[in-house]
Amino acid sequence: MNYNYLRYFSVLAQVEHYTLAAARLGISQPSLSSAIHHLETELGGIRLFEKVGRNVRLTEEGRFFRETVDAALRDLNSASMTLRESKISAPVVIRLGLVSGTLGGIVAEEIANSVKNNPRLRFQLTESSAEELMDLVRQEKLDMAILDTTNRDRSLHFRKLGQRDFSVALPENHPLANSPFLTPQQIAQEPQVVFNYDMENTFGQWASGTLPEENVRCTVNTAGSAMDLVSAGVGICVVPNDCAEEKEGLRFVPLRNWHQALYMCMLYDKWLEPPVWDFLETVVKVIRSAQSV
Repeated sequence: MNYNYLRYFSVLAQVEHYTLAAARLGISQPSLSSAIHHLETELGGIRLFEKVGRNVRLTEEGRFFRETVDAALRDLNSASMTLRESKISAPVVIRLGLVSGTLGGIVAEEIANSVKNNPRLRFQLTESSAEELMDLVRQEKLDMAILDTTNRDRSLHFRKLGQRDFSVALPENHPLANSPFLTPQQIAQEPQVVFNYDMENTFGQWASGTLPEENVRCTVNTAGSAMDLVSAGVGICVVPNDCAEEKEGLRFVPLRNWHQALYMCMLYDKWLEPPVWDFLETVVKVIRSAQSV
């Protein structure tokens, strides 16, 4: 049933005059007459109004119908106001995925700035491997994700952010702990703690051969957990420089000639609310600017 026809009916029932009702509604009198006729036809030919001189008044059926229509219009107007008010004040949740080691530095700072500048913003962060994060983006459970790899899935859109450098986390008493730098070849045969699963596949690129499976002592999801295991003596671990924070019992040695690209991933052609899109664009711009310095 046409919402405008119901609204026209309600106003005409109030003023009981076609010319006055049409003026209040901002439409022509013929348009109002046509709307009432269509409404009566839709109701099975029931007459809602009867003429009284130059005015009209509700029929008995019209009076019954008016009670229901006016109640429905009040409910609809109340719901519309609630929606408009909630659009202004309701929280906006940004669902951001990150491969381990990318939350620190610029990203954390931009999250802090966004929350400070827009109290409506809330962040839901998911830290996992790149493949798992891509699946969550495909399922629309994440708005965006910062990844260290891409694939050929045409449903996903990747924007290169820059690259990150790495260090090797070692126990402070490790023979290599005092080296000025290390190369992938020097550490390929060391017992390894591997975080962020995807990195396990990169060891084959570091050295001429593939990292023996027996050298991978433990795999974990986050760099923080990996460093705890290194500190406990399980093995060494390659970590992004952003994660190379001072920790008792650990040393961090720069890994030479090894870089990893970072990408912003989102669902191709997906509409994002303006505050979500603004955050995405800001992160991309700020990371790229920092990389170009």
